[in-house]
Amino acid sequence: KDRAKAKSAIFIHLAGGPSHMDTFDLNPDAPTEYRGTFNPIQTNASGVQISEHLPNLAKCADKFAILRGVSHTLGAHQLGSEYVNTGSRPLPSLEYPGYGAVLSKETEDHNPKDLPSFVAIPNNSRQGPGFLGVKYAPLNTGSTPRAGQPFSVRGISLRNGLTVEQVEKRQALLGDLDVAFKGAEENSQLLDGLDRFGEQAHSIITSRRSREAFDISRESPAYAAPFGEDPFGTSCLLASRLIESGVRFVTLSLGGWDTHRDNFTALSTRQLPKFDVGLAALLNGLEQKGLLESTAVFVTGEFGRTPKINTRTDEGGRDHYPRCMFMLMAGGAVRGGQVVGESDDKATMPAHEAISP
Repeated sequence: KDRAKAKSAIFIHLAGGPSHMDTFDLNPDAPTEYRGTFNPIQTNASGVQISEHLPNLAKCADKFAILRGVSHTLGAHQLGSEYVNTGSRPLPSLEYPGYGAVLSKETEDHNPKDLPSFVAIPNNSRQGPGFLGVKYAPLNTGSTPRAGQPFSVRGISLRNGLTVEQVEKRQALLGDLDVAFKGAEENSQLLDGLDRFGEQAHSIITSRRSREAFDISRESPAYAAPFGEDPFGTSCLLASRLIESGVRFVTLSLGGWDTHRDNFTALSTRQLPKFDVGLAALLNGLEQKGLLESTAVFVTGEFGRTPKINTRTDEGGRDHYPRCMFMLMAGGAVRGGQVVGESDDKATMPAHEAISP
């Protein structure tokens, strides 16, 4: 506990389940039907190698730790996603809260009143408030920002000529109605949560700081350029800006990793380039702003993919495989440039003790 330095966090979900053997846990000496077509490259961390299609992350591997041999048994997308987004194995009788909701509850007395404590870009259905109640749900942006353009979030930006003065009048009317109907809301967790949303929405709408926190066009061109123009990169740029502004927890999602077919083409031409650019820019950008030490960054899919390549197409693909996968951690007290855990010689199972979600 004394070593903990993080005050905020960014959680990146790689929806669909990325292949560990083609990204951060390559096994070049495995048989051809396992190893695939990608080659490992050396990173700036001594003895650590990752995929050749992650050159930007290879240059900043000293900033993150790779977890190998992470293992569980939930091979369905929804169940696996719920597990890694909550840290609790799903139960049909109980809805666990996501990390962001837990952090919102634990820090609610210390969070800025004119900023949401938990933001999802564009949304994250797996990081809901669960049994903690709707008052700890995330603010979903609903869309991703575009490079160099102001980003407007419904419920925060003033539109259609609406002024702050008009918002204040509406808030006063709402206050009068609340007094009139106060008896109806006693002992209602839902109404309590909606009241909190209403109060926070008013604070956010009337706060210049909050509106500017979501506006990535205010970043300098030199800082924004490394993030590129892909929606994932601009979402990473927005995440860094929100953290700098005082938001406690931000979730991002990058889908498209369900590569049952044409695994190597999909990864090399579509998935890995944008992931590589966005995450490397985020880690470098947080360090540049002096925020990496105070921001925990966690990257994971819901599971890995089968070490043995299937033969559905000439190129082949990889299927769902929760028994061996990777995760990345950075920031806070996490020491970068290291590998924690190990898979066996074909990346089929943890070589030693498994790491669980």
